[in-house]
Amino acid sequence: MPGACRSLLDFMRLPLTVGTFFIVMRSRLPVLLLLVVVFVASAHAVEEILDGIAAVVNKDVITFSQVRELIGARERTLRETFNGQELTKKVTELRLNAINDLIDRQLVLQDFEKNKFSIPEFVIEDHLATIIREQFNNDRQAFVRTLQAQGFTLQRFRKLETDKMIVQAMRQRNVKVNPMLAPGKIEEYYRAHIADFSTPEQIKLRMIVIHKDTTDAESIARDLRAKIKNADDFVRLAKIYSEDSSKESGGDWGWIDRKTLDASLSEPAFALKTGLASDVVTLNGNYYLLLVEARKTGTTKPIAAVRNEASDKILQTERQAAQEKWLKGLRAKAFVKIF
Repeated sequence: MPGACRSLLDFMRLPLTVGTFFIVMRSRLPVLLLLVVVFVASAHAVEEILDGIAAVVNKDVITFSQVRELIGARERTLRETFNGQELTKKVTELRLNAINDLIDRQLVLQDFEKNKFSIPEFVIEDHLATIIREQFNNDRQAFVRTLQAQGFTLQRFRKLETDKMIVQAMRQRNVKVNPMLAPGKIEEYYRAHIADFSTPEQIKLRMIVIHKDTTDAESIARDLRAKIKNADDFVRLAKIYSEDSSKESGGDWGWIDRKTLDASLSEPAFALKTGLASDVVTLNGNYYLLLVEARKTGTTKPIAAVRNEASDKILQTERQAAQEKWLKGLRAKAFVKIF
């Protein structure tokens, strides 16, 4: 039987269904923990279900189960997409970000309580009614069944939605940005982020690849080049001889920019005239033939066309900075510990 999860590092290494289970008891001591290990028997196996403390925020505890509740779907997607060390790295990053998000949320909720603010009951009821009407076609039973399928009680869902409303209200109250930008601000942002408003030069590329492990690879590549007189020849020969995944489509790589390929390939490709094939190009011992079917010139939107977009991005950046400053201030006055 594996040991109990005693730290955040332990938790980061556990699969989604494993954590540690604590009953948290409050007294005059900061936190009193009683470890309880629960075994659940099934027809095929016995699963150890554990939960534990991820962080303490003043008088409140954030548990690993809260973390899993927040990121469960995203973590399952990661586990379906990645494996090994890359999976471990991405899951660790996801969980740590979630813990910090939960810490920030708890600090905001505590500040709301400290200031003796309140949300009227009818506002919460109206919010829930809106969710049922817009997302469940006013079918309350379908709403309840969905909650049950997701492992939520109505009371738990109500609490989560109330917390969201509190956080949003407190953010609006504390994160304020002047919508009137200083003269020249948009022009300064435009110059600094010109790439965001530009489309790079692109070519429609076809490629024939002969791997270095192929017998007489270089001779084959040079013989193919001698046979290519036009684009039709290139497509036909690619379907027969090319040794990469684009073979079936006649070596079609679609539209690419200069950053899509290694410079050893992109430079000769972008130097080609439309409709002409390259000489044999060597990269890592493999042999390549390139052909450019079409070309798009890079463009940059004029500042007049992007003023509103640039303004929105500036205000978004300023709001983010103001929010981080506000949350940093809350953290500075709080006792926060991540386990």
